[in-house]
Amino acid sequence: MPFSASPVIRRARLGAELRQLRRRESLTLEQVCARLGWASTSKLSRIELGQSRPDLADVLDLLDVYDVPEAHRAKLIVIARDAATSRGWWKALGEMGERQRTYAELESGAATILEYQPALVPGLLQTPAYARLRVRAGQLLHPELDVEADVRARIARQEVLWGATPPQYTAVLDERVCEPGGAPEEVWREQLRHLVTVAGRPNLRLRVLPRGAAVEGGAHPLTPFACYSFPDPADPRTVLVEALTADVRLVAEHDVTRYERLGEWLLAAALSERDSATLLAECAAE
Repeated sequence: MPFSASPVIRRARLGAELRQLRRRESLTLEQVCARLGWASTSKLSRIELGQSRPDLADVLDLLDVYDVPEAHRAKLIVIARDAATSRGWWKALGEMGERQRTYAELESGAATILEYQPALVPGLLQTPAYARLRVRAGQLLHPELDVEADVRARIARQEVLWGATPPQYTAVLDERVCEPGGAPEEVWREQLRHLVTVAGRPNLRLRVLPRGAAVEGGAHPLTPFACYSFPDPADPRTVLVEALTADVRLVAEHDVTRYERLGEWLLAAALSERDSATLLAECAAE
């Protein structure tokens, strides 16, 4: 997935910039929409919240209303084009469902990823056989899932780790992840060996959090989460918190900072990369 910018992040960035410009002009949503002849404020609100794919013509109209200088205008037009999400992006992501697509967009544009998993191997590190088991388990709660399509999507997402300019990926796995959890022995052994193999790649750090680890202040998270940063430091750092039916995307500075701090505490309490790889290898050999 050779993309330098994540559309979902560019939409968030564009929305934040446009909201700041509107407030600088002391304009309300209603006043801007009245000037542009837009029927309601919901359209502008969705653009500012990064919830819709912006039309470039609408963005140009907004820049005219806010009287944006040429240099700043040119920069925002580039961001707006990234945010508009070209067809090539969607074609490259293939037949992914909405949840997988959100992860893929964030991963493919990221400079760094820090992921914590309390019970399962992260999607970016799953073998096809293990992924198939996990998707089938998820089908119990989501009967609409297409198992094989979802497995193909997970494998396609993993390409981001092996490209020419991959993100720096750090995975913190609770020690429970080292247990088979009902998986057939051959599937589980293959998965553990895969983790040991990929742990040696220069862009990947794999750390195991042992049972009873003394995490700072006892702040042991109960749900999986992932923190993303991007090559352009002005793009908003993002956290994705995994939930049962939908994932929660956080971009507010105070939310992201707290999760990043929690990630640092988890890393401080986890085994070293070498000891983590040794533990995984021993589990695979048992």
